[in-house]
Amino acid sequence: NKLHFVPMRRIAIYGKGGIGKSTTSANITAALTDKGMRVLQIGCDPKSDSTRLLLNGKRQTTVLDAMRTGDAIELSDVIHEGYGGCFCVECGGPRPGTGCAGRGIIAAFEFLESKNVVDELKPDVIIYDVLGDVVCGGFAMPIRNGYAKDVFVVTSGEMMSLYAANNIAEAVKDFSDSGYARFSGLIQNSRNVKDEDSLIDNAASEIGTDVIFRLRRDPIVQTCEGNDKTVVEGAPESDMASEYRRLAEVMLSRSDDVEGGMRL
Repeated sequence: NKLHFVPMRRIAIYGKGGIGKSTTSANITAALTDKGMRVLQIGCDPKSDSTRLLLNGKRQTTVLDAMRTGDAIELSDVIHEGYGGCFCVECGGPRPGTGCAGRGIIAAFEFLESKNVVDELKPDVIIYDVLGDVVCGGFAMPIRNGYAKDVFVVTSGEMMSLYAANNIAEAVKDFSDSGYARFSGLIQNSRNVKDEDSLIDNAASEIGTDVIFRLRRDPIVQTCEGNDKTVVEGAPESDMASEYRRLAEVMLSRSDDVEGGMRL
């Protein structure tokens, strides 16, 4: 495949299912969009809900849904404009019990690349929102095939969340010698677990990384989700919106503005 050389940040956000990964990703996308950046968020979770808050609850056609019709499809069929002009894509997944979600992600990525999505949209930032319970070939696509440059993991102090974070770190380490993505830190999405800060700090030390930001638990997040909005959109003057904006700045500062590399 031909490689496309464009300056942009390519960030993968992983995390255990239900940990708040998609909520965090959507708020980061909204915060970066408010800065005037062109952001493409690609949901790589079979639930296909990564971009829901950016689209005010609207369910969009996933890449795999479009492919299953057997019709000729174009980017316009699977890319929707969301909050502030950001671009939203959902890879989708197989029908329950009929296939492998990881292979579905591979097929979706291959379609997006065949349509030169980066050349068409010219994003400043690509955010891959990826399920991190398992890191099979499909879910590892952003880190093993050169799509993402920087990997961040959303975690709480809960045991299974930290276990998933460690698995993702191991996967990144395994591919690091090939010049693929690097592990760039943990994002704490607090669940008010006892000694949560210490638990996550210890996990970061064992992984060989650090905690780049601690998001506190705030009911405004659930309130805005109930209204199908990110906090950045639904409560822009809130302290929590300010936290998401600061997190977005930290992630930009810790990610490479890359000229080159393989992009969708």
